[in-house]
Amino acid sequence: MKTIITVFLLTLGTILHAQASPYEVGTNVISFGVGVGSSYGYNLARQTPAFSAQFERGIAQLGPGVLSLGGYVGYKGFSYRNDYSSGFYYEQKWRYTIIGARAAWHLQEIDGLNLTKWDLYGGVMIGFNAVSYTYTDNDPNFNYSGNSYGNGIGWSTFLGARYFLTDNLALQGELGYGIAYLNLGIALKF
Repeated sequence: MKTIITVFLLTLGTILHAQASPYEVGTNVISFGVGVGSSYGYNLARQTPAFSAQFERGIAQLGPGVLSLGGYVGYKGFSYRNDYSSGFYYEQKWRYTIIGARAAWHLQEIDGLNLTKWDLYGGVMIGFNAVSYTYTDNDPNFNYSGNSYGNGIGWSTFLGARYFLTDNLALQGELGYGIAYLNLGIALKF
């Protein structure tokens, strides 16, 4: 995690020439990402990648940046199966879906640092975490009532960067505490 943050900060330091930020009031961005690292799940479990999608719109100029509001949805699944030598087994599955509302601040300018191709931002999210848990086994002598994994509301913070390859297409990286610690993907501006 420290290496990722160091690379992120070094990348920011190399941006020393540009003319204008690609993110302004009225800008709409939709992005899709695949994440790594998560506080959900268990080390022994099989996992799906963390998938996320988000939408945001720049709504107000706020100092040297733009405030945006938007939505977020993320998904990650885990499963664990234990096979006994007797032929019996049990299997557990967890599915996590986060649906959230986000606010971000997009940096537009700093003295000596103009951002033509870069959208640097940070923000907060409040979200609802919907958890689905299932348990199955083939042992007729075992009556398992299952654990209760509760849904809940939580908040998180995030830092991100987008590098625009064209006026409307960007590569995106985001660090934070959503469905994954690090999300990488693409963003489309319209």
